[in-house]
Amino acid sequence: MIQINALVINENKDTLRLLEKFIEENFMIMKIIGYTTTIIEGINLIKLKKPDVIFLDVIFKDDSFFEMLDQLEFNTPKLVFISEHEHYAVKAFKHNAIDFILKPIEFNNIILALYKVIKRIKMEHSYQDEKINNINVINAQNQTNNYVAVASLDKIELIHMSEIIFCKAEGRYTTFYLIGGKKIMSSRNLGEYSAVLDNNYFFRIHHSYIINLRQITKISKKDGYFCEFTNGITLPVAKRRQEDFNKFIKLKE
Repeated sequence: MIQINALVINENKDTLRLLEKFIEENFMIMKIIGYTTTIIEGINLIKLKKPDVIFLDVIFKDDSFFEMLDQLEFNTPKLVFISEHEHYAVKAFKHNAIDFILKPIEFNNIILALYKVIKRIKMEHSYQDEKINNINVINAQNQTNNYVAVASLDKIELIHMSEIIFCKAEGRYTTFYLIGGKKIMSSRNLGEYSAVLDNNYFFRIHHSYIINLRQITKISKKDGYFCEFTNGITLPVAKRRQEDFNKFIKLKE
């Protein structure tokens, strides 16, 4: 079972304390990666932490929070509303909540909500896997390995590998930095792309980066290894990977 990363937004700390107590007994299921009492700070934390689920125990004056969620460049976190007001469930499900928990909160209700979150995530990944496999079959039939299928917010994009400058790990997400300054955030982790990117040109220089050798403009070996790319960004090569990277470069010379 996957561990769910949760962010809590509530106007008092009662809900947070109860969720923390829940985690003491169920740490394999969930961990809290952020907490705030305000909507604005909540949005900033969501962008920074990219949680799987948000527990909301606040009174919304308008729909601005949900409008900001719709503008995220990555998959919108699942929403679980918590309230002592039963009629608030209407608003919750209007905004596609995974679940609504009525106070007083019972641990069983939290577990049920988390299972719904996990089920939805698995369904989304299964759908993406099916689409990506279909694309890979088409590529195999056409005898081409020049493209990589990238599952982003609301679609799967085919990116020509020559257009990739480097890929950066963003927790469970991966950001593709492309020629022309374009960036695409994928809902898959960097490790998954290690297996599909052309190993003749792509090398993992760091646990956070896979780089395209064809996009390097300069390699500095002063005080470590550093690669400068066509977009002006410079990235370090991890010490433990420097020897393999040196061999990799020589093979391409």
